[in-house]
Amino acid sequence: MAVMTDTSTSAQQALPADRLSGLIDFLQKAEGLKDTLRSGSTQKGRRESTAEHSWRLALMIILFENHLSGVDSLKLLKLCIVHDLGEVISGDVPAPEQTPGDNRAARERIDFISLCDPLPDDIATQMLALWDEYAAASTPEARLAKAFDKLETILQHHLMPPRSVVFHDFNLSYGRKHTDHHPITRQIRDVLDKKTQEILKELRREPAS
Repeated sequence: MAVMTDTSTSAQQALPADRLSGLIDFLQKAEGLKDTLRSGSTQKGRRESTAEHSWRLALMIILFENHLSGVDSLKLLKLCIVHDLGEVISGDVPAPEQTPGDNRAARERIDFISLCDPLPDDIATQMLALWDEYAAASTPEARLAKAFDKLETILQHHLMPPRSVVFHDFNLSYGRKHTDHHPITRQIRDVLDKKTQEILKELRREPAS
């Protein structure tokens, strides 16, 4: 028996050529996040990209979403994927080098707007709204995105080849105001801090070369 298909529905879903072109152009520009390197490395010592960080951050949200009651998980995922896209243009600034008053957020916002230039206006507006929400930590989802962002970074630091005492001491205070905000992220942070302290203990045992 032949299966009838509704061709009118597929026709209605077709994108205007200029809209499709803008979406593809944006994706091609966003690909640069794969080559935007962070200060940390993978477990094997290769420099980590910001895209890789964002991927594992999104994976964390999927793993823990059932324990985050009352949270819009889709929005949380969107915030995590969007939050570092401006680094395609501006690059990553290592956390220890970030200082109050360095105007970094304003620069990254300008870069993010530039990155979104090929997008249709409605999509660009949505993307910028997500970026601003994350930057302001103005919603439960944005606060959780910031918390998991810090936790993913610390987890990566645990996998890296051993660094200095100063490096891991920094991890004990890094992003605490964000990770302590929610009971689940605070619980994860407690586990991560114990691992950091174990690493520090081993480093302090090693004789100076």
